Amino acid sequence: MAEPAGALGRVDKLVRDALVGRDALLVLGLCGAQGSGKSTLAAGLRDRLVRDGVPSAILSIDDLYLTRGEREALARDVHPLLRTRGVPGTHDVALGLATIDALARGEAAALPRFDKAADDRLPSNLWDRAEAGTRVLIFEGWCVGARPQTEAALAEPVNVLEREDDPEGVWRRFANDALAGPYQALFARVDRLVLLAAPGFETVLHWRTEQEHALRAQAGNGAGVMSDAEVARFISHYERLTRHISSEMPARADLVLALDQKRRVR
Repeated sequence: MAEPAGALGRVDKLVRDALVGRDALLVLGLCGAQGSGKSTLAAGLRDRLVRDGVPSAILSIDDLYLTRGEREALARDVHPLLRTRGVPGTHDVALGLATIDALARGEAAALPRFDKAADDRLPSNLWDRAEAGTRVLIFEGWCVGARPQTEAALAEPVNVLEREDDPEGVWRRFANDALAGPYQALFARVDRLVLLAAPGFETVLHWRTEQEHALRAQAGNGAGVMSDAEVARFISHYERLTRHISSEMPARADLVLALDQKRRVR
């Protein structure tokens, strides 16, 4: 998938300006809905920085997902929808904090990796590593930097999934409580926040379906690879917070890149 056209130069300038006179690790938060091109943008930025002698690494919030076994336990003990990776409460926040803190101390650090096709975390011997002295960590993900909703906003379901599978709001309140708690400590590590803003949630569904087609072509029809109908249900888990981010985050992000349907910066 190509990076959003016109985005790389703007994000690169934001990072380099932030590095001037700075000795500490710079954590760039890169938030964007599924399929918006943030992973490709992150890779392009890292490669450009490394080429210019700025040691850089990428950590995706998707790589912090709890293991399948841990999510099965949440599904049993809290709510069945927590079996599906995605919302706050399904990530290992402590692992993310430990990774960032090690890099902030100037140490080398293992970078967790999650296998979406297998729907489980890769063994630690297969993780990437960030070198000692890393100056920029690009922390990317669909909800990086998000803030919780009000209790009143949680009352009404936003889609069929919430209405039929979470009529009492247990799942969405659990996710919102997690976002209000441990996730804010994680997102407080972000020094600069960039938002890739989709034109609407319908476009996000189209982008995410394209993304799954690419995964299917690469990995085959293994565990965790979804049909189009499964993608539509899967993305319903993200709809509430994606809509909230699109309305709440632009006013406070350091850089907002509004995308059109073809992922070009408007």
